[in-house]
Amino acid sequence: MHRKNLLKILFCLTLLSVMGIGALSAQNNDAILSSYKRNFVKSNLASKAGLLRDAATDEKASEFMGPLYEFALNFVLQYEALLSDDPDMVNLAVNASRGLRESAYTTGTDVLWKIFLSCKDSVTRVEALQGLAVLGKGNAVVVDNLNQYILEQNNLHAAGTLPEYPVLSACISALGELGAEQSFPVLFATMITDYPDQIKREAANSLSLLQGDYKAFLMGVIKNNPPQEKLAAFRAALNTIKFSPDDLGELSEAALSITLEPLSFTAAGEAVLAELRYAAVRQITGLKWIRALDLSIKNFYLVQEDYSTGKAEKEYLIDAIKCLGVMASPAAAQNLALYLGLLNSQMERTGQFDEDITMAIIQVLGDVGDKISFDYLLYMSYLSYPETIQNAAKEALAKLKW
Repeated sequence: MHRKNLLKILFCLTLLSVMGIGALSAQNNDAILSSYKRNFVKSNLASKAGLLRDAATDEKASEFMGPLYEFALNFVLQYEALLSDDPDMVNLAVNASRGLRESAYTTGTDVLWKIFLSCKDSVTRVEALQGLAVLGKGNAVVVDNLNQYILEQNNLHAAGTLPEYPVLSACISALGELGAEQSFPVLFATMITDYPDQIKREAANSLSLLQGDYKAFLMGVIKNNPPQEKLAAFRAALNTIKFSPDDLGELSEAALSITLEPLSFTAAGEAVLAELRYAAVRQITGLKWIRALDLSIKNFYLVQEDYSTGKAEKEYLIDAIKCLGVMASPAAAQNLALYLGLLNSQMERTGQFDEDITMAIIQVLGDVGDKISFDYLLYMSYLSYPETIQNAAKEALAKLKW
């Protein structure tokens, strides 16, 4: 016989042998699984969880335990209406759900979801959710189901019905572990719902774990949503560690921009927008986000007006002064110097001044060092400012760059 033909025959025999061994192995596994299923059905309720634990020690357990756990959970579903309060049934449901999760048997997501919906006790439901968090990765149906459940809980809570907080918490955590970007609006809505602070923190944490463009999502909320949600989105941005300084700069700039637009809101909405504006200004200052120069100038004049009419606290005017000071721009220096000129005129006419504001603008002008402020700082020596202010003005003059 030709050598090539002989090799082909040997290869085919080997392949058939391997296939036969594989088929025989599968048959053996099916037989083992069937045996355990029969024993499970025959055993009393109190023994069923123990039977699962014993089966898990079988040397071939990894090849059949997933289907066996699924079989056990289907038993729970079949008799749950009759035995839902039985401790042995709860123990069986918990152990089978946990075992299914640990077996990595992804086909089991359907039965876990049914267990979650059907069982009454929170321990079983939490265990089912933990299983879905592991086995449901990449499964859009699982994510959609969990999203819908949380939205329903949010609506019920708004209507006055308190949720099972351990279950809600586990569902929030599951969405974070699954990491699907479809959960952005759901978790954000949960974060701003009037839940206990712990639930809100968990929602915020899961939000930060999602895949996808978290910055773009928050940017969209800041630009398009109602005032309270804008503020919540900005706070969420500040509380996540995944954003770079540039990311935070862009989000802060967007927040400041939207608060300076001539939009019409209720008095409560306007107050929230003002809070957002002040928070954005602080971030821009800390980041030295010079791209926000024009916005910072606009804010500076708006806060001056608000302060003069009693709508803004003094600290916000000082914040606006400091914000302009980090812009490192001639335009910023010019606006600050003009404001010092205004303060000098007021002092000259009335003999009155605010020490905190005056000191703040002197120090900022000194740090900026632009010579445009020379005349305004020098003129202070001709006015009846106290010695502390006079000394501060002299120090600022010494810092100017020529």
